[in-house]
Amino acid sequence: MKLFILFLIAMPALEITLLLLSGKTIGVGFTLLLIIATGLIGAYLAKQQGLETIRKAREQMSRGQVPGNQVIDGICILIGGTFLLTPGFVSDILGLILLLPPTRAIIKPLIIRWILNRMNKGKLTIIR
Repeated sequence: MKLFILFLIAMPALEITLLLLSGKTIGVGFTLLLIIATGLIGAYLAKQQGLETIRKAREQMSRGQVPGNQVIDGICILIGGTFLLTPGFVSDILGLILLLPPTRAIIKPLIIRWILNRMNKGKLTIIR
């Protein structure tokens, strides 16, 4: 929880600093264009990846399987899309990491391990 609070405080400060430096380096117009472009790209990628994940989850459920991987993919896509819609370069990088399948494949085992650790410590309960 302390790391999350630190993240909430540090992230906007870092984003503002990078946006100001970008505006000074490449100009305000290009910086605004980059912000708008990453937002549009993020919305497109999130929609594309989200629909594909829903299709795969439905396919698994129709075969009687639990779509566990697709649920984690869906969470990553939702968070990644939100990061890409948020103005800032650091949030865009985090959003791309969570949205693109190759990098998401690297992150998913970490998320699964974190969930399992929380469940084993009794800090997370899954109700079926």
